[in-house]
Amino acid sequence: MEEFQSLVGRLLVAMPGISDPRFEHAVILICAHRPDHAMGLRLDRPAPGVDLKKVLSKLETAAPETAAGRAVLVGGPVERERGFVLHTDDWLIDDASVAFAEGLAMTGTREALLAMIDPLAGPRRSVLLLGYAGWDGGQLEDELGENVWLTAEADPELIFDPDYDGKWAKALAGLGVDPARLSGQSGRA
Repeated sequence: MEEFQSLVGRLLVAMPGISDPRFEHAVILICAHRPDHAMGLRLDRPAPGVDLKKVLSKLETAAPETAAGRAVLVGGPVERERGFVLHTDDWLIDDASVAFAEGLAMTGTREALLAMIDPLAGPRRSVLLLGYAGWDGGQLEDELGENVWLTAEADPELIFDPDYDGKWAKALAGLGVDPARLSGQSGRA
């Protein structure tokens, strides 16, 4: 039996022809990965009609104009009403923030939302995501074995890049892969 290898802090980059349209051209950061489950946040899909100012207004929190137009991302199809702030680890809350990769952390509290709009005391870089992608034990490993995903190093420049439409192609380019040369067909040699 093969030894378990955690993908925490790595990116999953969807292959063309992925059978689940919810993940077409997806770039997902793996935040937790154990033999019994995996959890990740999709980094390339802005939530339609939602920005940080609207989220803060819904929570009856005053927000600066700089929050208007700041994208909120669809982190995945699971628990879409649950928010996660993905941020640099220069800002953490004891017992609430989870540092999971070099330089990165995740916090799911109202304080994290407020920190996002505080240029002096908040994290250097951050993004709000609604929902997450989840896999049961062995499911992600099966998908990797079926060539559904490529894996890549997590580059903070790519993670926090606001060019959401170009993120998939940039992730592939970072692997030395030209998206035009990828096939939607999978197979085994």
